[in-house]
Amino acid sequence: MRKISTWPRVTVLAAVLVLGGSTTALALGPTADQRVDGVMVVAGNTCAWTNARTSANPPSTLSVDRTTVNTPGGNLACGGGITASLNNNPSFTFDDAAALAKTDAIDITGKQSFISCRYKATNIVWNRDGSTRKYVNQAFTATKTSGSFLCPGSVTTPAGDASMLFH
Repeated sequence: MRKISTWPRVTVLAAVLVLGGSTTALALGPTADQRVDGVMVVAGNTCAWTNARTSANPPSTLSVDRTTVNTPGGNLACGGGITASLNNNPSFTFDDAAALAKTDAIDITGKQSFISCRYKATNIVWNRDGSTRKYVNQAFTATKTSGSFLCPGSVTTPAGDASMLFH
């Protein structure tokens, strides 16, 4: 069986799906609407969503509601024939003094054509971008939890390839 040449797009997407960010900056002061926007580029394709709900505003510990990221409740969309869905509600903790955030776990499924891969990454660390509520990832590795034999056992996301903007 021939391996599909676009396969790296799906595995990279699986590692960074919920980790996108907008270029709009917000001050560290109180945030108003308990939302998060995401944008990411995966193998030259853009995935994005807007206004996913969070359970609180930073710097309080919060979770992201996957039903407001995934379609039909959310508006996550990717180019390049990729579809993706978040399988958990990731929890974020914030350390404003250190300008960091941490995610407990991100569990996602990426699909392209007939291939589906599910990955989980834990303890992801994020660096705050200046005095905004935009956070950029440190490098992390997601491990395959299920899916096609064509899915790699793990995928690594380099530092700076994903971000989140809370508003």
